Amino acid sequence: MYNPSDFNLDDEMIDELRDLGYELNDYSLSDADFSDLDFEGYASEDSDIILDVPYIPSDEKIVQALLDFAEINNQDTLYDLGCGDGRILVAAALERNARGVGIDMDPRRIIEAMEYAQHSGVEQQVHFLNEDLLEADFSDATVVTLYLLDIVNIKLRPRLLDELRPGTRVVSHAFNMGDWKPDHQRQCGNVKLYKWLIPAKIAGTWQWQSESGDQYKITLKQKYQEVTGHAWLNEQVIAINSLLLRGDLLEVVLQVPTARPLRLLMRCQPKQWILEEGSLVISPAIKIAHT
Repeated sequence: MYNPSDFNLDDEMIDELRDLGYELNDYSLSDADFSDLDFEGYASEDSDIILDVPYIPSDEKIVQALLDFAEINNQDTLYDLGCGDGRILVAAALERNARGVGIDMDPRRIIEAMEYAQHSGVEQQVHFLNEDLLEADFSDATVVTLYLLDIVNIKLRPRLLDELRPGTRVVSHAFNMGDWKPDHQRQCGNVKLYKWLIPAKIAGTWQWQSESGDQYKITLKQKYQEVTGHAWLNEQVIAINSLLLRGDLLEVVLQVPTARPLRLLMRCQPKQWILEEGSLVISPAIKIAHT
């Protein structure tokens, strides 16, 4: 039976699935176009393996749209989780000269993918692993593509957020990530594509100094890429006009007394933020407290 309990979801994730409209014994998909699929006892054709997601190959137009939407280039390492016959990875290698790894727990699909890559002449650029995508290592990815289900995406979500580097692009065909809202989405025919940028972990209190000796401090709370906070200049409260986190880049606009708003774009590293551009020269921001 296809059931949230099969994925060892915690109570918070199960509540979130209910908010999305799932019932614990409801096997329907998010996209009405696929609602007639049967998940009852779905298994690999050649084995006793029970699959988390049925194999539905992506249309070639969707493959092209995914590659464009993910902005894949020759510097990328693409991981396709639930890769099927490998068509996304092969297309990325042929057309974008990207490297890639496909992961699928169905051995039949892995054999097909390896044969397809060899026939296409890209077997040196793409590799395929017969593994459980919920347990496989994908930490060196710069792009991750998914054609899974909401429930599988939500189960994967903590690992994506914790193990991928900030700025890594995650693109999903048809299915979302629950209350982690996408940074971008696109309609391709009657199919939705979703894209997230892995956000840097920036919650806490940070401090930096300007060339003139002014001391700035900001305390932030974070839920995914959504950030709120409070700021001080020389221990006096100042307003934050805007906060925008995209991957490892944080744009802060502060309302400084008797001056125009101060805009700072900072590259967020684990222990410090480095100024990328802005209207003031500052020292690196250092974390002084956790929240």
